[in-house]
Amino acid sequence: MVAIMNLVITMSRRFGTGASMIAKELSEKLDLPVYDKAYIENELHENDFSDEAEVIRELAEHSCIILGRCASEILKDRQNVFNIYICADKEDRIKRIMKKEGLSHDDAKALLEKNDRERAAYYNINTGRLWGDVNNYHMILDTSVLGAENCADILIKYFKRIDVI
Repeated sequence: MVAIMNLVITMSRRFGTGASMIAKELSEKLDLPVYDKAYIENELHENDFSDEAEVIRELAEHSCIILGRCASEILKDRQNVFNIYICADKEDRIKRIMKKEGLSHDDAKALLEKNDRERAAYYNINTGRLWGDVNNYHMILDTSVLGAENCADILIKYFKRIDVI
């Protein structure tokens, strides 16, 4: 187990980039919980929170990884938050979705495009900002170039270098 200062990692991502795998690996190596849409929505329904932003602010009181949900924007004024954006080439994303979901190329492409539209709209509606704008993130990782399997190690090396872990 690694000793971690209070570190909150937000991870925005394009569908099919392997970001969930990166978050899972980071979670295991850094012993941090990962909170995603399902977890946050469950907390919202089971507890007395007024909205997702309140749930996210509460979760961010302790070290964790938060996938999506505009967490980078909700937590933008906190010094202990590190915002990451995971991207990949469209064809790589389609292939990853085909493999994971057992879909044809056309079906995977349609699912990817639908998901990207929904995520972009969700982010814009909730933040007034453009989803994927490089100015909203501290680091952008392209899994087509770096390999999804290498990204967690890249992040860990960076966090060690800046003495966060």
